[in-house]
Amino acid sequence: MKQLKNKLAAGFVALFAFGTTPVIADETCQSPYMPKITGQEEFVYVWTLGEAGVGDESDKLVTVDVRPESDSYGKVIASLSVGGLNEAHHGGFSADRRYFWAGGLDTNKIFIFDIHSDAAKPKLHKVVDSFVKDSGGAVGPHTFYGLPGRMMITALSNDKDHGGRTALVEYTNEGDYVATYWMPTAENPQGAKIDSPVVDGFGYDVRALIRKNIMLTSSFTGWSNYMMDFGKMLKDEAAMKRFGQTVVQWDLHTRQPKKVMHVPGAPLEIRFPWGPNSNYAFTTTALTSKLWLIHEDDEGEWHSKPVADIGDPSKVPLPVDISIAADDQHLWINSFLDGMTRLFDISDPHAPKQVYEKKIASQVNMVSQSWDGKRVYFTSSLLANWDKKGADNEQFLKAYDWNGKELIEKFSIDFHKEGLGRAHIMRFGSSKLYSS
Repeated sequence: MKQLKNKLAAGFVALFAFGTTPVIADETCQSPYMPKITGQEEFVYVWTLGEAGVGDESDKLVTVDVRPESDSYGKVIASLSVGGLNEAHHGGFSADRRYFWAGGLDTNKIFIFDIHSDAAKPKLHKVVDSFVKDSGGAVGPHTFYGLPGRMMITALSNDKDHGGRTALVEYTNEGDYVATYWMPTAENPQGAKIDSPVVDGFGYDVRALIRKNIMLTSSFTGWSNYMMDFGKMLKDEAAMKRFGQTVVQWDLHTRQPKKVMHVPGAPLEIRFPWGPNSNYAFTTTALTSKLWLIHEDDEGEWHSKPVADIGDPSKVPLPVDISIAADDQHLWINSFLDGMTRLFDISDPHAPKQVYEKKIASQVNMVSQSWDGKRVYFTSSLLANWDKKGADNEQFLKAYDWNGKELIEKFSIDFHKEGLGRAHIMRFGSSKLYSS
């Protein structure tokens, strides 16, 4: 009980620590423990995978100026290399937004960047290279989700067989290991209710709904697949069977799994809406190209069900990142293989309808939209061995205005021409957040 009170107290500090600062912008998919802020973002941070023959060939955190009045608007103003190729993938802010944590899916290194000292030019604060040892064998740090005084990290694999069975791993904000929570399996459900013919123990994303005291985790695949050439993997029958089929409901406070739900086809990003009575979340399945609803019924029980197709599932467009608008009315969905973004009306979450689509490039992965919904950003890279080859291997950050009817391009940065590599996850920043 004392530990829980400390966590809650830290949460209130995180929520209100910057209450007197001017309002700025934020992506809608951030941790609810972070202060919710609106307006115009100043910087976009892009965690970028190095590429042989491109620039210094190193992973790096790239800062792009998006202040409309700036002479350097739409340009790279800082680039911080971390050395080597780590399979740079995802990252996230600590709950106080002072540090940005980013991981390498191959080397298992975690890079903690100081954002608050100079928001325009982040500094490398700390490198954690003991993730596998700390966690007891988890591999592939993926999602970094800020909790009060803590960072919750999903892993994608393990060091025994490099398969998909894995864990949640918790650290302090200072980068000290706290605990490992292995995903429930058929052999060890850990007391979770099973509502799935498969209990795979796989992991990918994590998101929380505080007022309901739940976390949800999704499932993907292990090191042996995500480090394999994409074309080779598609022809490997055994490899194609090594993908996750579950979403797990957890008790947020105790970190105990409560229920395993069936979501076949590799469910990836999980997104909760912000409405005070919106007791549901969305995810998409990469292999079956479906939009799934994870929702609570009138008795307080959570369930999963498919609610829409994304493009033509028979062509396997491979839906990847998603972003819910702050008013909970629309959802952007990117699909990697066809380079498309699609907008769904989710005003009825049980019956979403596509209302818009646009081809962004030959490939597209991540999408981040501003809190006011007026600006939408896209990046390109999925994984080093999954990105397209040759001329189709476009690597970029693209920024658009959204007027409610059409995406209007504002700028595009070619990460190859800039010598930066493969552009992956984005997060927004502003110097105003840390001003007194």
